Amino acid sequence: MKKKLVILSGAGMSAESGIKTFRDADGLWEGHDIMEVASPIGWSKNSGLVLDFYNKRRAQLLEVQPNRGHEIIAEMEHQFDVHIITQNVDDLHERAGSTKVLHLHGELLKVRSTVNENYILDWKSDLKLGDTDAHGHQLRPHIVWFGEAVPAIDEAIDIVEGANYLIVIGTSLQVYPAAGLINYTNPDIPIYYIDPKPATMYDIANPVTVIPMSASDGMEFVKKELG
Repeated sequence: MKKKLVILSGAGMSAESGIKTFRDADGLWEGHDIMEVASPIGWSKNSGLVLDFYNKRRAQLLEVQPNRGHEIIAEMEHQFDVHIITQNVDDLHERAGSTKVLHLHGELLKVRSTVNENYILDWKSDLKLGDTDAHGHQLRPHIVWFGEAVPAIDEAIDIVEGANYLIVIGTSLQVYPAAGLINYTNPDIPIYYIDPKPATMYDIANPVTVIPMSASDGMEFVKKELG
């Protein structure tokens, strides 16, 4: 049986593809206060602004391509049972060829009903006020906003608990509950942490290899390490 390789990827994974990281140094996301465009409060105050914000993110996503880091992860399925848990809402892992991708924070190329969270549609064009589900309820981005539950977290915990190797790529390890996933690994499982500006890992019993590189260079390094 192939050993289970679990990837936990964050915004830095897609940065090389041209997708800006979640927040700039000033705490803003593309010039917006995060609560204006990524919270239920922001949605209730100005749905039009929120839709416009995600329409621009969606259009940008359709113009970029997976980077070498995404491709290496997909190639490693030949050798390992690879499971990706991503904080990213893009589809670059899938486009690179990865087959087991769990999106913790939703997907930019999907929308859902504001009333029935299980009514989900694929969506690649602009989403507008007046676009509704079959019962006339407004559609919204299929994104987990601040203050909302993360439905996939239990599945993510199950995946991490069974890992033989864990690779953490391009995440500040500050956003919970995703940041807490590393604590569910078996303590003797090696962790590889790839980030140009890695955060400090506290209270981790596992052997940790910190790789201060980009996603692509870091994955080249880990690929050689794991043989």
